[in-house]
Amino acid sequence: MPVLRDIFIALSENQMLNDASKKLGLRFGTNKVVGGITIEETIERFEDINSQGMSVTFDNLGEFITEKSDAIKEKNNILNMIQAIDDHGVDASASIKLTQIGLHIDYDFCVENVREILEAAKDVNMFVNIDMENFTSHDTTVHIVDMMMEEYDNVGTVLQSYLYNSAENVYKYKDNRIRLVKGAYKENPRVALQKKEDIDDAYEQLIRVHLTEGDGFTSIATHDHNIINDTIEFINEQGIPNDRFEFQMLYGFRKELQTELVERGYNVCVYIPFGNQWYAYFMRRLAERPQNINLVLKSFTKDPAFKTAAIGSGAVLAGLAAYKLFSRK
Repeated sequence: MPVLRDIFIALSENQMLNDASKKLGLRFGTNKVVGGITIEETIERFEDINSQGMSVTFDNLGEFITEKSDAIKEKNNILNMIQAIDDHGVDASASIKLTQIGLHIDYDFCVENVREILEAAKDVNMFVNIDMENFTSHDTTVHIVDMMMEEYDNVGTVLQSYLYNSAENVYKYKDNRIRLVKGAYKENPRVALQKKEDIDDAYEQLIRVHLTEGDGFTSIATHDHNIINDTIEFINEQGIPNDRFEFQMLYGFRKELQTELVERGYNVCVYIPFGNQWYAYFMRRLAERPQNINLVLKSFTKDPAFKTAAIGSGAVLAGLAAYKLFSRK
């Protein structure tokens, strides 16, 4: 349902709805896909995931950062989480978005914040992944990533299979630790593949190239069991050792598959977002898989705040209305 996907992505970028949702806390199913609001409660989720034999990468939720004071606040949240992870002995890495820490405010300010995060992570032997966002931020993000890779050995980034340039960049980063994803933003056909089958084919090609062409660690971030099974078959054929890759999945999704992969001896990392700015993240998850709306529908019928939280619930109801409208067509 490409039209439905576009609607959810548009909703994820709506500032008013994002602001309204912050008043609700984790409701309407979001507590199933977001680790927590505070660092303390999120650390408990990390420890639980670790106890199941999986590592964690955390994401401090937050977008639409246009003020330096807000960017500094979000940077400090990341630094505090890094310290808390070290204090609790949790097996976790960091995932950061440059638009959250100043990319759209001031380039030098953003670079300074990235360096501070990488230094703090290096002090506690933690890896930091610089996420890729939409294409408008792509070139600047790549420039910063390349600069940081020259200065630090605890940093990696993401390749999105729907972008045409990923087919070339996978060779560029063949010796670096890279997360491979399909892509979660709406992009122009001039820069990105549009058809699911083409994106899937490109994704599998990225996986195979990165696993075989260099020495870089590969994070295979997908819930698609068909791609996972194809990848495992390829790994076995090529004799690729398990310490060269991991399967990465989002918190709250395909839990049975995560457990199965661990039981089969594979490394699994769970991507856990935290914080109260959950709306944009949740809408993009619905854009990727509209069936996930069931998480929201079940929670609406049980949540006592449903009748009174009119403003905040509208942030979610907009997505629900879009789903209902287009699922009938």
